[in-house]
Amino acid sequence: MAQPAPGLESWALWIGTIGMTLGTLYFIAQGWSERDPERQEYYIITIFIPAIAAASYFSMANGFGLIEVSVQGLGTLDIYWARYADWLFTTPLLLLDLALLANADRNTIYTLIGLDVFMIVTGLVGALATEGQIWRIAWWAVSTGAFLVLLYYLLGTLSEQAATMTGERAALFSRLRNLVLVLWSLYPVVWILGTESGLAIIPLGVETAAFAVLDLAAKVGFGFILLQSRSVLGGSGAPSGATAD
Repeated sequence: MAQPAPGLESWALWIGTIGMTLGTLYFIAQGWSERDPERQEYYIITIFIPAIAAASYFSMANGFGLIEVSVQGLGTLDIYWARYADWLFTTPLLLLDLALLANADRNTIYTLIGLDVFMIVTGLVGALATEGQIWRIAWWAVSTGAFLVLLYYLLGTLSEQAATMTGERAALFSRLRNLVLVLWSLYPVVWILGTESGLAIIPLGVETAAFAVLDLAAKVGFGFILLQSRSVLGGSGAPSGATAD
């Protein structure tokens, strides 16, 4: 186990831990008295997102979620593997919330989650690659390519299915989809500019803080917006006569 992070890294990781924990507790409190089965589904999914992230951040803050990787030509890099474990579970759950909101068919859901898992796993491979900087960047390119295809499905197929929903529900989907598009687009930018690519244009402390801010916004912020709109979460949201595939 590596030593707990110093300075800015430590602050960012502990703030991430506390923020995710508070988000989890808030979502539990909000959903405690919910009895509608369809709304409960959103609460269950959304509660697990910051709960998993809180455990991940707690492990990173204590040095457990951190390993040192020796990279040819770059020396030893600190890699927070727990961050990828977090994303591997939480990002599919975020997409599932969006897909349920859009009343998406199963094939669309499977495609989105499959692309997402591929994106996270190839990003992890890049973070753990030891052969040299060029291979780390190559794996980043593969992961980013999967992300671009994922964006295509979010803006295309999923948005088309959401277009059949009623006004308030469609507006909520658009707001959350746009939030995901903006925030998720910043992750590969931070990765390539940070220490994991080997470029180290921004130091590890700033990189860690940037990921913490993005994670809090993408998980707790997303959940807050979604669950504050509970009045539109019950039912399919489809206009009269419309059905999902």
